[in-house]
Amino acid sequence: MTVRAGETFGTGRAVRDIEALLAGPVPAEGPTVGEGDPDTGEWSATAGEGFRIVPLWESDDLVGVYAREWEEAEEAASGHLAALVAESDRRWGAHRTVGMRVPVFRDRAGEPLPPLYRALCDTDCLGDLAVWGPVDGRWLAVSLNQCDGDAPMILVAVVSDRPIAELDDGE
Repeated sequence: MTVRAGETFGTGRAVRDIEALLAGPVPAEGPTVGEGDPDTGEWSATAGEGFRIVPLWESDDLVGVYAREWEEAEEAASGHLAALVAESDRRWGAHRTVGMRVPVFRDRAGEPLPPLYRALCDTDCLGDLAVWGPVDGRWLAVSLNQCDGDAPMILVAVVSDRPIAELDDGE
């Protein structure tokens, strides 16, 4: 669960959150640290060497949701991502897609990963990234994620002070 549980998605709010993320601090070095609400433990951010990841929206829990109802939830979440990508394209130019296939396979094989990709895998943010940048000297990415079929869908934003690039199989 994230601190965004129960919130209604709004493209305008998500863009404002991204703008604040772009303007905010990003650690230059140090360990990757997850942040959460002190009372509930709900995830609010992960920050590490050169990046910050934050949830923008979380769907309802999908335990016991099947067939058409699950498809509708998936379509709604995909629609939120599409609306955010379209607005971000309008603001920051056309995005490019950075796949998460290689990081996921490397993670499952126990191979080393750059800190950003390690953090994405560790937080179950395994969806491909829509990436813009540089935007004011930083790179921005968004993705839609779900760690398993019953878990909520989570839309996240990433800001990095380093290019967000596709990993090669041998990288």
